[in-house]
Parts: sequence; C-alpha cells; structure tokens
Amino acid sequence: MNEIWILGATGWTGRAVAAELAASHGSPVLVGRDAARLRQLATTIGGTSRTVVTGSVDAVVSQLAANRPAVVVNTIGPFTETAPLIARACPPGTHYVDVANELLAVTGLLGLHDEAASSDRCLVTGAGFGVLATESVVLKMCEERPVPTRVRVDALAMVEAKPGRLGSALAGSIVDALAVGGRRYEHGQLVRARLGGDFERFTLPDGSTAQTVGGPSGELEAARRASGAPFVVAASGAVPTGRAVRAVLPAAAALLSLPALGNAAKRRLARVRVEPREQSRQFSWARARVQGPDGSIREGWLRAGEGMAFTASVAAEVASRLARDEGRPGAYTPGALFGPELAKKAGGRFLLDEGAS
Repeated sequence: MNEIWILGATGWTGRAVAAELAASHGSPVLVGRDAARLRQLATTIGGTSRTVVTGSVDAVVSQLAANRPAVVVNTIGPFTETAPLIARACPPGTHYVDVANELLAVTGLLGLHDEAASSDRCLVTGAGFGVLATESVVLKMCEERPVPTRVRVDALAMVEAKPGRLGSALAGSIVDALAVGGRRYEHGQLVRARLGGDFERFTLPDGSTAQTVGGPSGELEAARRASGAPFVVAASGAVPTGRAVRAVLPAAAALLSLPALGNAAKRRLARVRVEPREQSRQFSWARARVQGPDGSIREGWLRAGEGMAFTASVAAEVASRLARDEGRPGAYTPGALFGPELAKKAGGRFLLDEGAS
C-alpha cells in the first residue's frame, strides 16, 4: 500500500506533520494511543484519513509488519529509544523518516546504512529544523570548495508555545540529550566537551543579537558529514545561556545520566505546563561559520519561519518524496539525501557571503 503512516499523530509534531501531508500529499494514516483524539484529528485535517490505535511501540512494530506502509514518519520521542526499534522493524520496501535531533539518535540511525541498503529501505533522520537548517547552510557554504578545517553551526529556532503539558515524549528527548553531556569533533574524532561551553554572542542579519552554547545535537554529526571538517562545534539557543546556568550544566548532566534521577526528571518535566508567550524574534535562524584551509572565514545563514512549521514542512516533503520512490536505499540526513534546496522548499532563505538565495 502506498500509505504514509504518522506515528504519534496526536502530539504537537505529529499533528503539524499530518496537516501538512493532508494538504500536499493526501490523507495520511494517523497512528496513536487515543482513538477519540485520532478521530478528532482526522476530522480537523479533512480528507479520509484512517486511524490505527496502538498502545505501545511494540504494538506499532507489529502493525508495520502486518500492513507494510510505503513510509513511516516517527514523531515519538525520545528518539534514542524509538528510532532504532521502529526503523529496524520496517519491512523491506517501507521507508522511514523521523524528526530527531539527539546526537545518539541521529548517529545510531545513520549507523544502519548498510542494513537499510541491503533491504531496499531509505531511512532519513533529522527531518526538521533541527539538523536540516544548519546542515543546509554548511552544504551551501562548502559547495565546490576545499574541505574546511573548522566549522561551527548555530541553531536559533523560533517556536510558538502551544498551551498544554510538555508531555513524556518531548521531556524524554530533552533529558536524554542533556544526559549525554557536551560533544564536539576534534581532529576528526568525536570527543567530550563541556556542556554549556563554546558560548558565543553574535549579531543576526536582521540586526538583533543572540547567544548560543554548545550541546550534543544531531546537527553536530550532520555538519561534520556535510563539511568533512576535522574540527566541528554545534551550538544552540535552546540550551540555557545564562552564566549561572552554564556553570551547573555539567553537574546536571552527570546527575541526569543516572537512570533513577533521569527517569524522575522526565516524569516531572512531562507535567510542566507550557503557557503562550510573546516571541523574542520574528524568524528562526541557522548559521554556519566555515574556516578554509587558508585561514579565511566565511559565514552563511538560513532564515526560516516558525520552527515547528518548518519541521512539519520538511518531514512531509521528505515523506512524500520517499512515497514516490525518489530516495535511495541507505540511511541519511535530509540534506545529504535531497540537498540544501530542501530547506528552501520548506520556506527557508539562504543569506550567504555571495548574497541571498
């Protein structure tokens, strides 16, 4: 069947991807635990979406084997747990997409390249603002140029807060990402770094200022692969940048890595209620700073709209292309598979040294 299944369809990301797919591709299959919420979502997005009620990830795996959809879009976090399980469960010919940005989830999925290629499956991880935004700028900056020596990427997503509880999936992703601690590439090797280090304050193309700190994101791995640079740093505005918070982040990461404390933190964070707030900036931004072998430094940007809308557009576009058999067997980040222009398709605009595009 040429169906696109959305796992976790009633979550924040799942709902956004479902609406995007319904408008651009056709009615997706909505998969989740709550039958009433699935029916409500099906009515909201229109079309003739059917629903599949499952109570666990193991139940999802059984459903995939029985139904063999064309594409599976996984929006169920934490992706370090769900991504390898679901991707490996996809039967031959069923392609996989997720919106992960945890370093271990992204590297783990990319490690399944040979396995996916041998079973005629295409696996795409990081199909959202996290990974594609910075990856696409690096790809543009490195086109037809010598391999750079150093690359730094910075992600600044503007995300509209939706009222409601944070939820267990997102809470799990946040805690798992922090528990890994800081990482960077040095001399081509992934090494430990201070979580909350690599602090930088800079001016955005619109004249406003921002600050970011390093963290263990999938963007680090994507930037390293896109550039080939031996020294790579990935930073984000989503990690707290205040001096006092940065001082305690390493200790917090060490505590969260303990299973009992980490699980307790996930439960508590999941109950936190998110309230609407005024956004501090108009756009989402991704930056890449590239140092060439001659020491020259170039800088490029991607300007995008609201981060969740960008993510939904990317995930839906990747899933639609895979459903049309436009991918190739193996495991990839979105930019590596479809190129940096995928970011423009999702509404992004490049601002490079050579001018806007």
